[in-house]
Amino acid sequence: MKPYEHVVKYYECDKMGIVHHSNYVRFMEEARVDWMDQLGYGFDQLEAEGVVSPVVAISCNYKTPTKFKDVIFIEVKIAEMSALKISFAYTMKANGKLVCQASSTHCFLENGRPVGLEQRFPELYQKIKDLDA
Repeated sequence: MKPYEHVVKYYECDKMGIVHHSNYVRFMEEARVDWMDQLGYGFDQLEAEGVVSPVVAISCNYKTPTKFKDVIFIEVKIAEMSALKISFAYTMKANGKLVCQASSTHCFLENGRPVGLEQRFPELYQKIKDLDA
């Protein structure tokens, strides 16, 4: 899987000229969506089939600030996967430096009820497991 590349926009920076910390959560989402697209089974496809994947936990450890026009390379990996949840790990780098290490945990819901990824989307589940092997 290739890392996602985000070019920092001017509006993402605060008065100090650095990327506001809240934007990293958005960058994580962009990278996660790209990661799923690379697998060939995007979130749009999940949602078209009636399954949503809300965030249930998030964590960010900021290391080095980024600025306007920096290119942030975001590597996405599976940190943990259970019957009902999946946790992603993100490593963000720019200008050869570690910018942020983060994670997000998601569940899967269909009609407001938890649904197991392995049972509902066995092909996607297997693709994810194969990446971990």
